Amino acid sequence: MIGLTFAAGFAASRPTEIAVRDARTELTWGQVDDVLRPAVNALLELELGPDRRIAVFAENSVTTLLAYTAATLAGVSAVPVNFHLTAAETAYILADSGARAVFVDGRTAETGLQAAHEAGIDTVIGWGGVHGTPDVVDWAQWLAAASDAEPPTGAQPRPTLVYTSGTTGRPKGVELPRTSFVGGADIAEHVQRLRSGSMLKYGRHLIVGPMYHSGPLAGTRLFIGGAPVTVLGRFDAETVLAAIERDGIGSSIMVPTHFQRLLALPDKVRARYDTSSLCYVLQVGAKCPADVKRAMIDWWGPLVWESYGASEVGSTCVISAQEWLEHPGSVGRPIPPFEAFVPDARGEHAPAGTEGPLYFRDTTGHGIVYHGSPGQPGGSAEPGVFTLGEIGYIDDDGYVYITDRFSDMVVSGGVNVYPAESEQVLATHPAVADVACIGVPDAEMGERLVALVVPVDPACPPTERELIEYCRARLTHYKCPRGAEVVPSLGRSVMGKINKRALRRPYWSTDQQTARPSV
Repeated sequence: MIGLTFAAGFAASRPTEIAVRDARTELTWGQVDDVLRPAVNALLELELGPDRRIAVFAENSVTTLLAYTAATLAGVSAVPVNFHLTAAETAYILADSGARAVFVDGRTAETGLQAAHEAGIDTVIGWGGVHGTPDVVDWAQWLAAASDAEPPTGAQPRPTLVYTSGTTGRPKGVELPRTSFVGGADIAEHVQRLRSGSMLKYGRHLIVGPMYHSGPLAGTRLFIGGAPVTVLGRFDAETVLAAIERDGIGSSIMVPTHFQRLLALPDKVRARYDTSSLCYVLQVGAKCPADVKRAMIDWWGPLVWESYGASEVGSTCVISAQEWLEHPGSVGRPIPPFEAFVPDARGEHAPAGTEGPLYFRDTTGHGIVYHGSPGQPGGSAEPGVFTLGEIGYIDDDGYVYITDRFSDMVVSGGVNVYPAESEQVLATHPAVADVACIGVPDAEMGERLVALVVPVDPACPPTERELIEYCRARLTHYKCPRGAEVVPSLGRSVMGKINKRALRRPYWSTDQQTARPSV
């Protein structure tokens, strides 16, 4: 049997190695094994329904990582939930996913309890200051009551279910794509497959982003495969550099905003830390501005790779630093099983260099499949064909370039923000006659959401502060506009439609239009 002996085996061969650490906690492989045996047994005892799902609604920590790990090793599908969400937003995800238990921490316990109650979930388990909280089972006590025996490994592996919003902002669940989920007949085979992961050779992995995103969640799979992991909390640029030097970090996954904040550090601070242990950094989440990408390659060397794709499908294109220097601005060439094309007027593949809607074909025929939504979304009736909402072109060498986006989504700091949610809220303000939210350039975040508001009374329009506070009182803060402007008209057509590209145009130069972040 393999099962949890993956940790015991590493404990025998690397007895003093710190397997996982955060700002407060560090555990050896032996201590990890001591936590995971009862954690997996406890999960196996829970009544989790036919889909065997739990939700993890907690900030980054060692325990959060161990909860995801235990779920994987118990054959349980974890549902990562953004810890910034309100109770109502969280309850929707809990109910839609079919989760039967919620894991929280001290920061999210109150919201998580309310959401669990609304979703009809009785089991809430927590750590990090929840001891004594009514209706929350303390993580340590939960483990203490469980069997310490070696868990069975015959369960079927189940992928995580990540929630990502559609063009209206309505959350949709999508299982970890087949390109990332290694599968296996049972947990033993699943662990063996994870041990062959290509990133394991780089050694200790640094989790930088919040673990409700797909990129940071990859750290769980690396951990099970045998890579020691350092988990960071809320992003701080100097803390990242200090962790790289202290722990000899070999790999990490970051978004362009992380790069921009690292580059913004004073030269003397950047020079203070040794980052020579880095072997591989994968940039995800949004297209990186060319000057930022070049500066990171100049600083860290040709170890900065870029992945273009989405939670629904994983990476569709990948590009190395050397390739990017030869094809600046590209997001890479498609990787199997994906093919990229721009259709012409007849639906055939347009010649190289033709700009238009960018489509991908999953040659396995799988494409995008949302939880509870049968059929093939993504703008095509052909099985396996989908779009990520971009306009672009493909050069003679097969490299893909993104030039615009035909969806309205805004990517701010690598996070998808959907204007429709804020628009729906602001439209209820008594002083607002009409509203549209658009993405405008932001040096640090890539884009920021701004509300363009037509007032009911032009002589007495609502203030920017009033509009933002109104929205924040009704919606999670990161979904709300960071600015608001009063305008005389939104230029609606006779059909009532808004041309958001025209609304954005005054804010974006030609170069910025080309460099707008990707989905």
